[in-house]
Order: sequence, then structure tokens, then C-alpha cells
Amino acid sequence: MTATYPARSTRSTRSTRAAGLVSEVVTDEDSFARLAPAWGRLHERCTTATPFQSHAWLHSWWWSYGTYGRLRVIAVRSGGQLVAAAPLMLIRWPLPTLVPLGGAISDYADVLLDDADDGRAAGALTDALADAARTALIDFREVRPGGAVEQVYDRWRGPRHAVHDSLCLELPAVPMDELVARLPSNKAQQRVRAKLRKLDVLGVQRRTVRPEEVDAALGRLLELHRLQWRGRKVTSEHLQPRFRDHLVRAVGPMVRSGNAVVTEFRIDGEVVAVDLTLLSRSLTGGYLYGAHPGLRERKADVAVMLLEACAEHTGAGGPGTLSLLRGNEPYKHHWRPEPVVNQRLLLARRRTAPLLTAVLCDTAARQRSKEVLQRWRERGRD
Repeated sequence: MTATYPARSTRSTRSTRAAGLVSEVVTDEDSFARLAPAWGRLHERCTTATPFQSHAWLHSWWWSYGTYGRLRVIAVRSGGQLVAAAPLMLIRWPLPTLVPLGGAISDYADVLLDDADDGRAAGALTDALADAARTALIDFREVRPGGAVEQVYDRWRGPRHAVHDSLCLELPAVPMDELVARLPSNKAQQRVRAKLRKLDVLGVQRRTVRPEEVDAALGRLLELHRLQWRGRKVTSEHLQPRFRDHLVRAVGPMVRSGNAVVTEFRIDGEVVAVDLTLLSRSLTGGYLYGAHPGLRERKADVAVMLLEACAEHTGAGGPGTLSLLRGNEPYKHHWRPEPVVNQRLLLARRRTAPLLTAVLCDTAARQRSKEVLQRWRERGRD
């Protein structure tokens, strides 16, 4: 299973200079592709960056989900070195808006800023964003608290507003034994240890997939994912060919750069589960897995199995947070995670302030509808 990048014609880029920095708006796919080495180095120098800001993830996402002619990647250089970047695209409906690349399949969005920046790169990026947003709103959804784009938000001179976005659940980056010790009672801890022993009794063996084996392993992951959700409600996008192509293009390079790890679980030599975990300096998070339904029939706790594998990539010298990513599923709360709410940062020019107002009104109306629906469901249960 191999995904390639189709041929597309290119468009031009435009640049401006200020305070010794060069800001460029990249609008063609080839120029975005050539940014990969410099982007990777900046990603390593940005402590707040998540795996969803890696070049491999974003560039692959663009080829699967982007709209030709709408690419708007802002790059800021100092002495030829990339010191800030904002991966964006333009959408025109329902309102003209600049939104981050990565879309709904990415749990976090952000810009990249060099940790060594003295404020000039952040200022240049803010100015470049303001220039790019002359007739469009900027809508940064799913910003993790402390994200680099908050520095842009603080410097923004036009209308701006922040609202809550998705809930994420996070654990400390500690080994599995310490995660078990966090459980609220000895009985709960004993249950988890019994589940870990059950995995040993079943003979579950864990193996990290080598880079040259990633494509085949992802094929098995997606097939097992489809099988485990058969007959139940599933995220339909995970079953689409464009999602498969995106993973195949992105994950191999991410494994080679240390931004992802693919793990296979076998019993008697047969692959019974495959897990994709994403990594960065700031966090590690299990992104997607596939598990054969027979595991549950054999009383194997898949959630415990996956968390143990994920925790192996945290701890000393590892990422600072073990993120359970977006979602408030009940099983996640067994581990006593900390709730962390992503932010939605809206930025406008004075001439585009009505766009910001329209989005805020729509957001408030949707929230009100959710609250009314929730109360109606609660009354129905009563």
C-alpha cells in the first residue's frame, strides 16, 4: 500500500522584509514541500510543538484534504534560517477564513516559533498574519494551552476573541507502574495489575515496527480498526481512502524523525492489534489503533495494553505529557487524568470585525442548542 503525491501546477510566493527578517507567504505545493528540512529543524526548536505541526503530517494532510489554490503557509526567516511558521489555508464558505492545516483529524493546531526568539520573530509572524488576513478572519481551533500561537494572540492589534474548544485529558509522563499507583484505591490498582498479568498469560508480545515496515503495518492497523468497529458507530473518516493515503504518506517519515512509533501486538505470531502513537518534545499520545475483536473475547483489556505501550515512550527524557487526546470517554477517567480545554483563537482586522462577530454569534447559538438538548435528554431519562 503506497500513496504518492499527484502532480500539480505551482503558484508563486510573495515576501516582505522587516527588522532583518523575511516573511514569505507560500501558496504553491512544491515550495511547501521544499520547506521540509528547515521545518523539521524549527519543529525541534519549538518546545510547544505537537506531532500535528510536523511537516510530514501537515504536507500529507494538504494532499489528501487541501483545496488547490488555497494554500497559505507563512514562513519567517532570519539570515536564511526558518524561525517562525504558520501553516494555513483559505476557506471561502461560510465566511472567508484562514484556518490551520490539519483539519478535524488533527487534535491540536498551532504555529511554530523558535524557542530562542527574542520577540522579533513572533512580531514578524503577527504582522505577516495581519497582512494575509486583510479580507479574511483567522480562526485557530484546537490550540493547546501554552501554544506558540498565544504569542501572536497577545500581540494582535485588531479585534480578537478566545473561546473554549475541545476537551482533552492528560496524564503525567511517567512509567506504567506510576500510572497504576495514581489509581484511587488499592483494589483498583490490583485490578489493573491483574489485567497486565492476563496479557502475559495470553502471550501478548509487543514489537516496534521498523521504518521500512510501516506501510504494511498501517494497512493491518486500518483493517483491524474496521473489524473492531463493525456493526457499531465509527468515525467514518477513518475508513476513507484519503485518510489511509494520508497516514501512509505521513507516518513513515514521522517514524524516521522520531515523531511517531507504530507498535504491533502478536499472539502466537499472529498480529492481533496495531497502535499508532505520535510523539514530540511536549507530549506523546496514542492516535489510532486497530484490535481484533477476539482479544476482548479472550478477556484481554485492550485499553490497558495500549496505555502500557504508550507509557513506554514517556518518562525520563521523554515528552512532558501523556495525552489521551480529544474526547471525554468514560474509560479514560479510570486513570484520573487532568482535563485540559483547548482554545479557539479568533483574530480579525477592523474591516473584518463583522466576520468575528458572526462566528461568535454562531458559536454561542450552537452552545445554547447543546445545553437545551442536554437538559431535554436529562428530563427524558428522569
